[in-house]
Amino acid sequence: DMCEQLLAAEQNTYHNTLLALRGFCSLHAQDHHRALQDFQRVIEHDSPHPNSCIKALCGRGLIRISGGSNYLTALDYITACQLKLEETIFTIKSYVPWNQRGLLLKVLQEEGQMMLQKKRYPGGSSVSFHKKQTGLCTFLTLKVFCFDLLAFFPPSRDAPGVFQLASLLVELDSSDEASRILCADALYQMGRGEEAHRLLALALSRNPQRAPVLARLALLQLKRGLVYDGNQLLKRVIRTGDSSCLLPILDIFQDEDRKLLQSHCRWRALAILKGKQEGAAIKEAIAHLSFAILAAGGYAEDCLLTRARCYGRLGQMKTAIFDFNAVLKEDPRNVQALSGRGFIHLALRQQKEAVQDLISALKVEAGAVIPAILSLKPEAQELVTEWLLQHGRATLTKLVATKDHPGEETLGDLLTMAKALTKICKAAQHHIFYADVLMANGEHQEALKHLQEAFGHCPAEDFARARLAVLQLQSRSVAEAAAPLSALARRDEKDLAFLLNFVDTKQLQHLAQAAAQEGKVLMRGHHYEKALGYHSLAVLASRDSPRYLRRRAACLTHLKKYQRALRDMEKVIQGHGSNSPKTRAGDHCCQGFLLLALAEEEAAVQHYMEALQLDEPLTLGTITTCPGRETLTKTFHKVAQNNLEKQRYEEAWKITDCGLKIDKSTELQKLRARLKREASSCSIH
Repeated sequence: DMCEQLLAAEQNTYHNTLLALRGFCSLHAQDHHRALQDFQRVIEHDSPHPNSCIKALCGRGLIRISGGSNYLTALDYITACQLKLEETIFTIKSYVPWNQRGLLLKVLQEEGQMMLQKKRYPGGSSVSFHKKQTGLCTFLTLKVFCFDLLAFFPPSRDAPGVFQLASLLVELDSSDEASRILCADALYQMGRGEEAHRLLALALSRNPQRAPVLARLALLQLKRGLVYDGNQLLKRVIRTGDSSCLLPILDIFQDEDRKLLQSHCRWRALAILKGKQEGAAIKEAIAHLSFAILAAGGYAEDCLLTRARCYGRLGQMKTAIFDFNAVLKEDPRNVQALSGRGFIHLALRQQKEAVQDLISALKVEAGAVIPAILSLKPEAQELVTEWLLQHGRATLTKLVATKDHPGEETLGDLLTMAKALTKICKAAQHHIFYADVLMANGEHQEALKHLQEAFGHCPAEDFARARLAVLQLQSRSVAEAAAPLSALARRDEKDLAFLLNFVDTKQLQHLAQAAAQEGKVLMRGHHYEKALGYHSLAVLASRDSPRYLRRRAACLTHLKKYQRALRDMEKVIQGHGSNSPKTRAGDHCCQGFLLLALAEEEAAVQHYMEALQLDEPLTLGTITTCPGRETLTKTFHKVAQNNLEKQRYEEAWKITDCGLKIDKSTELQKLRARLKREASSCSIH
């Protein structure tokens, strides 16, 4: 009321002062709208009064905080400080209540920091602010300018304003460290490094473990060329465990100083790693690499790769993968990152992922990956080559077996991998795999040349001999080729089946006939093991011909390998179609005998019963020869007895009846009589 009475008087000597005072009265009364009107009138006055303008700016700043316009609040207080710092301090202490002063100081600190970090608006400064108002004098000239034109000053003008703001904050609370750091940051950006250093040194003397102060001092010392001092300060930062303090600082550092910090930290990390390889030293190197990565803006390829390897040494595999992924996100074909991540997956025994990464790396630059693999421990090298060979062999087998003609890229990848394997390890299987890929790619002469260079013209290795036989099939007789192929059949039928994919249909027919004939001759001489190889070759070359399956089953029976023989006869019986009853009966007799040898009596009896129905004279003759009528009759009696005990009368009757066709044994006759008695109430026939 007093202010309004004075303003209503004709004398206008203290008009602006009274408006500012009334504005604060309205502000304390929570009438922000009326307070803002009074403050604006003071600021926009044609002949502004500096002290009144300072009060109005401070008051308007408080109102803008309540409206969420913290940045504009900071601009108001920066302008007030530029007009007269002492008056601004007095105004805050006199007119801003204690319960609002803490929030005001915090807001001014945060906004000052963001101005220095160029984070307030896109483009790096406050340049993009869009509002425009009128009327405020600056400094001593008292010339009227639009206040918010400060928002259009270039970035270089932010630091002096923030320095004024920080000086205000220090005066208001001399014990507040954040305000002192803000003041030092502003001095740094103004090029007054020595003053910033003194201010930070004073702050450090009060709190020797403050990471933000230590980090800033480290940079200033490096900038001054004091490398040792800079290293010691960085070590102290590392010991605090607060490397995150660098994040806000790096936005304040100038580009050349960030590069200086990056190069120094990288150099320091490499120097540490050249020395001791203990856990503590590696952790220190990781910390320096982290500083270098932060200084580079979050991405520094060489530092990320080195740090990833360090994490791998410490057993922090997931963290290592994270760093490798960061590199691959920027450069998906980075060989070091691909191979490095592959080795991490190797350590974690993640076969699929390891193989995928290593193959990708080999595709890009095999010359860089091979030495990296050779630098691993022997057991790790062995595992790498084993996994790569498994993957390559499975892929090649699938491509060849399905007659799928892949793009050149797939076979090219296999060629690259196979060639790398021969350089990593001179094992025979690697040379053979390389030759197989060459054959699949149609490079038969190249494959022949490689095999002869690796194994000689007459290799002792069965796998190599078989491949030479296939490659030379055109220039040598089928019988000559059958010998090494039969030897391979005895060792690895799957590999032989793969190899025969490279032989044309006509040659396969001749090969099957020649192998079967040789196998037959060998069986007559009781050389069953050797004969088995030829019979297996005949089976594979004929694509499971029933005739050759029967012969191999007979050979396996002589060798007492009944389970394998049984599998062959099952394939034969499954293929029964247009075969004569006589042939089918013979197959069932053979199957029955094999089942008897494996003690599967019930199944054996079923096959003999099936044979009796198809051709009884042939079946009885076969049984007489082997296993013998008396022996088989006992088996029929046993199986029928079991069915009777389980009250399966009809099945027991059928078995007994068939058994009596083989031999009129007393036991079977008694069993049939018993069946008649016990099942008299049932219709058996």
